[in-house]
Amino acid sequence: MTTDGRTGVGTVGDLHASASRLTGLDDFGDGDDGYAEGLRVLLDAYAREAGLTPAGSKWIRGLLRGALVSRLLAEAAWWQLPQHAEVTVPNPVFVTGLPRTGTTALHRLLTADPAHQGPELWLTEAPQPRPPRETWPDNPVFAMLREAYGGVGLDGVHHMRPDQVEECWRLLCQSMTSVSFECTAYIPSYSSWLAGRDWTRAYRRHRRNLQLIGMNDQHRRWVLKNPSHLFALDALLAVYPDATVIQTHRDQRTVIASVCSLNARASAGWSTVFAGRVTGHAQLELWSRGLRRFRADRARHDPDRFVDVSYEELSADPIRTVEMIYDRLGARLSGPARSAVAETARGGTPKPAHAYDLASYGLTPADVDRAFAV
Repeated sequence: MTTDGRTGVGTVGDLHASASRLTGLDDFGDGDDGYAEGLRVLLDAYAREAGLTPAGSKWIRGLLRGALVSRLLAEAAWWQLPQHAEVTVPNPVFVTGLPRTGTTALHRLLTADPAHQGPELWLTEAPQPRPPRETWPDNPVFAMLREAYGGVGLDGVHHMRPDQVEECWRLLCQSMTSVSFECTAYIPSYSSWLAGRDWTRAYRRHRRNLQLIGMNDQHRRWVLKNPSHLFALDALLAVYPDATVIQTHRDQRTVIASVCSLNARASAGWSTVFAGRVTGHAQLELWSRGLRRFRADRARHDPDRFVDVSYEELSADPIRTVEMIYDRLGARLSGPARSAVAETARGGTPKPAHAYDLASYGLTPADVDRAFAV
């Protein structure tokens, strides 16, 4: 490994300096979550393996600097608001499963209930107690992120808005502990490092962020969503021992073709390496490994902690699916909640034209079947 983490993305030192210049802050925390090691491993992998183009280096630099900015903002807010430590996160719900299995649609349905809360995209990037929603348009950070995202995201395949609930992977990125990095670059040495890592400390930081963001909404249940929870179920349940985990399911051949297409579009022009067959085999290895690990970990925990949701059933009857989940949670879908969920279901999730096939990524149906059968 290089000693200074030098790459077109930058060095460990100048990424820290850049994040500090942007925020006027310099306390990155005590590092007990191992973020500094993760950052060094990432930078070395990007330099030696990823084949980044100038555009890719610029984007990855922004991603890593953004994670450090979020870390600085969280540390500052925790210091200014020590009462965040008293905030409870009771009975959270985690939605996970392979990517492209309906996790986004289900997450948005469940968080439509006024009794629930999810992490809005802008608050995962700039952690702070959630301000009253009517003040967001006048918030300079929110305005900046709204302009940056423009209401689309990932070439129209996955739609994002800063005011909308999103995946919580950005909270894990503060600890440089996330498979999201592997989804847009070929970085096998980081993949190996992460596969052997205990994520417990990263989830503790994740929880502190939820305590901070939810300070003004302590009566609302948290609903989180992230396919990468597949890789760290034991750590998740160690930090959130009263959590319910919802696992979504879909045909795995369709999933892998779709996720390869999504990640290829998201990273187009960023790498001379991460394309075609390399993308296909890296993503198949990543997600088949994640699902195998989740199955093994799940088998050791109380079955009542888990709820299974079929993509086909969710698509065919979203309200009935939500009712089933509420029954399993021992909760009641109240009138206002039912109306909010029904309105969200009627709006649906935008479904742009998204053509994909396994052959474009050097894969066959038999390759996928073998990977998931192990």
